Amino acid sequence: MTNSKNKLNEFINNPSLALWKLSIPMMLGMSVQAIYMLIDTAFIGKWVGGDALAGLGLIFPPMFIIMGITFGLGSGATTVIAQKIGQEEKKQADNAAEHIIILGVILSIIFILIGIFLGDSLIQYQSDNNEVFYHASDYFYTMLIGTPFMVLSIFFRSILSGEGDTLLPMKVLGLGTVINLILDPPFIYYMQIKGAAIATVTSQAVVFIIFCYLMIFKKRSYISLNLKNFIYDIDILNNILKLGLPASLSMVIMSIGLFFYNSILNMSEYSTSAIAAYSTAHRIEHLFFIPIISLATSMVTLIGMFYGAKKFDLINYIFYYSIKVGIIISIIFGFVFYFSSNYMLSLFTNDILIINIGTDYFKIFSFAIPFVTITMISSRCMQGLGKAYPMFIITCFRVIIISCSIAYYFIIVLNKPLNYAWIAILISCFLSSMISYTWFLHTRKNILKN
Repeated sequence: MTNSKNKLNEFINNPSLALWKLSIPMMLGMSVQAIYMLIDTAFIGKWVGGDALAGLGLIFPPMFIIMGITFGLGSGATTVIAQKIGQEEKKQADNAAEHIIILGVILSIIFILIGIFLGDSLIQYQSDNNEVFYHASDYFYTMLIGTPFMVLSIFFRSILSGEGDTLLPMKVLGLGTVINLILDPPFIYYMQIKGAAIATVTSQAVVFIIFCYLMIFKKRSYISLNLKNFIYDIDILNNILKLGLPASLSMVIMSIGLFFYNSILNMSEYSTSAIAAYSTAHRIEHLFFIPIISLATSMVTLIGMFYGAKKFDLINYIFYYSIKVGIIISIIFGFVFYFSSNYMLSLFTNDILIINIGTDYFKIFSFAIPFVTITMISSRCMQGLGKAYPMFIITCFRVIIISCSIAYYFIIVLNKPLNYAWIAILISCFLSSMISYTWFLHTRKNILKN
């Protein structure tokens, strides 16, 4: 195992530098994707209209369930691979990577079948507007075709993250995004929202082919994928599922939360405009959250390796370093959202009502960002330590028990103004940050005892 391939020693010698080496390429790759999503949204909002934006909002929960399960299981594979590399067990790391690829094929088939049979019901439950349903249906069923490309590409990226390589995924995903951006204008112009989905599926297919070529045929990664000689290992699969399923369920809970939030907003005084504003705001805030997501995701790799190598002092160091950096970044984002949201939203729609609702959302959500950061970093740290269930439990508490319940009570029971739905989100973010931080301290204490 050479140092050029195995980055463990490099990460141990300078953990803070290692965090940035892992995070920055991921930030760049995700930023390119996020910018694409925003441009995609802008084309749809400006060329197709507010109903199409609301349609995007309706398909976001079911699509996010697919992505959430995939990212969650992928993060489980990332942790297992990182820990095996930390323990200098390369063959088992290779085998874990092969397991997640096989699992990706099976999941893709399941997702497509469920989408075909339940897609209409999931969309109709959130809105009774026929025009919005038409747009949502066009986008959803086209995207469903590209599910295998999306799922397997995410798993390829998870494998590379487990070995500490975030640069190659950035390059591949960046190329896919450029292809998407080139295809978007003509496809949306002639086929409206369905054209946006076709452009996305095409770019996902290209990304999948490139990953297959580089990792399976050219063997450009440290991890070796040899599916012809795949050997099923129940222990490895159980480890991936044990770490990945709670993370997947966490994202499913978030999707269910969005699903119910859309339903609540549909019953509010602004209905379709509120859904359009909420979904557009989500896409905008994702761009600004990328540094936090990248830091938290990179920590899974680092803490997994440090835990596998029994470098417990480095776990403590990298956690507090990430919290400090994350809070500084989140405060900056808060200022940007609070003072510039009106301008940002006007880039995506000419509808004044949608812009005003979105601006009100950002003025409240700006104060929640530091709490989201603490929750995200604390939960990911516990995942890197092999404790994935706290993330699921905290997410369930934040989204369902607090956010959705309070929003429903404010908007439907008390008939309060729409802003109270955003206040419910702020309350849930604050409470979950306190719980996640305390839980991490308790988890770390127990690990140090052992």
